[in-house]
Order: sequence, then C-alpha cells, then structure tokens
Amino acid sequence: MLSGLFGYTRQAYYKNVQDKQQELIQGQLVLEMVRKQRQVLKKAGAHKLLLMLREKLSGNNIQLGRDAFFDLLRANGLLIRRRKRKAITTMSNHWLFKYPNLIRDLTIIKPNHVWVADITYIETDEGYLYLYLLTDAYSRKILGFSCADNLKAINAVQALHMALAASSGPIDGLIHHSDRGVQYCSEEYVKVLQKNNIAISMAAVGNPYENAIAERVNGILKDEWINDLHLETRHRAVRTISQIIEQYNNLRLHSSCNMLTPSQAYKVSGELKKHWKTYRRKQPKLISNLEAGFSEAYDQQHINKQTQPVEAG
Repeated sequence: MLSGLFGYTRQAYYKNVQDKQQELIQGQLVLEMVRKQRQVLKKAGAHKLLLMLREKLSGNNIQLGRDAFFDLLRANGLLIRRRKRKAITTMSNHWLFKYPNLIRDLTIIKPNHVWVADITYIETDEGYLYLYLLTDAYSRKILGFSCADNLKAINAVQALHMALAASSGPIDGLIHHSDRGVQYCSEEYVKVLQKNNIAISMAAVGNPYENAIAERVNGILKDEWINDLHLETRHRAVRTISQIIEQYNNLRLHSSCNMLTPSQAYKVSGELKKHWKTYRRKQPKLISNLEAGFSEAYDQQHINKQTQPVEAG
C-alpha cells in the first residue's frame, strides 16, 4: 500500500481520513448554524456569533476555537464587510439656545445616567422616512423611537415620551445628550426635559464624535438590518423598524456591554467590561471549501492507488 512508503500504517491512514471527514461534517454543521443565526441577525460579527452558538456547539460535541471559527467563515465568504455611510439630518444653524456638553470625559456607570438622541433616514419606494431614536448610553438599549416623513420637532417629542414610559428605575440625575439640531433645541422638546428634571447636554457643532454612541447605534441598525431591506412603503417600513429594534434590544450582543444584549445590560449597574476584538489574521486552512474537501477525503478512502496520505488537520 502507498501509505507504507510514507511511513503511515494502514490503521493510521484510515483514521486520518475518518478524522478529516468528521472535521468536514462538523464544519458543515457549524456553517448551517451560522446561516440560521444570520437569518435573524444578518450582520452579526463572527466573534458574537461564536458566543451565541457556544451552547449549541457544545451540545453537538464540537470544539472550535475563535481563530478556527474565523478561518471557517472566511473560507466560505461569511465574514462581514462593513459599509460606511453617513446621512446629515441635523440643522444646527438656528437662533434657538444651544446647551453645553455635560458628558465630555464623563464615566457612565449605570442605566438612566445618560440618554443620547439622534435622527437617521431610511429610504423607501415612497420617499424618505426619518427615524428618531433615544438610547440609554450605558446599556445601548433603545428606549424610545418615532418614525415620520418629516423633520418636525413633534416626532422627537414622541420618541422622548416613549422613552420616559419605557424606562425602569429612577431617572434622578439623568442627562439628555444630543446634537444641536433644531428638534432638540425646540421649545416643546426642552419643556418635556425640564418638566422631568432632566439635564440638557449638546455636542459641539459639526463634531459627531461628541455624540458617538447615538451615531454608533444608528450605524448598527442600518448596517446590520435596514440597508439590506427593500422597503416599498412607509407603513411597511415603520412596522419593520419596530421589529428590528425589538431584535436589536433583545438579541444583539455588545462588546462594549460585557457581551450582553441591551435589555440585559439595562438591568445591571457598575462599570461594564469591554470585550475588544483581538483576532489576528491567520493563513487559511489547507481545505477551504467544505464540499470539495469532503469529496477529496472520500476518494482517498476508496481509491488508494491514486492518492497519498493526507496530513492531519
């Protein structure tokens, strides 16, 4: 047998082929799990997917490290490429009073410490729809939102009322932070904040980094959900956005929130541990295509005279 020429016993050769087959089958199962999870969280990153699937992997006796998981997704074209898009919905050149930034260098240590507000746009076949969001900065939970086909201040007020109704726990000492858009400086919006003893904070004009958390939440919703959708009507868009926010709050893990969902993080206090991405790019494995690899392993087992032993993976 050819395996003897390369220092392999017959038993070692067949065990190697069986191990390779088992690895390929397990890889296929992992990919099916990933695709099923992506049906709900279409743009979930590999690191978060691995955490979400950890229990299922263990239940199927699959031991897969982080680097091997990244390699598997990369080899099968399943890593996410982020698209960078920016929409301007802020009109800050107005005569209304602008408030100073109260959260610069502030350490946010609990829910209802800081709420951040922002507006983004969504494209439908009937025209643009504007999404007003109010997010708890500590947990990244979206507490209030409103959708409208215009940029009137009343829409921002509706999102604020929703957030106040949805909040749990005390809001003493709460700071509301936004850009200097006319909606957040308007008399009706400021009146609601003052009535609830909420301090008002605003970012410097033209500096999106001073409202980075709100910008980040906007980006997550659009990059991971909305940008892949074809929304025919505004009515359908409103219903879909409500479902997306529900999924975001209750399913999406955040590296800035100790890998908790926003709803989970909203229930805790104290400094949240950050899980930074430290994945180092590695060379892909010898077999990058599962289907071709399985076929090759099958041939090696049944056509011994036309093959050589495969190195253990």
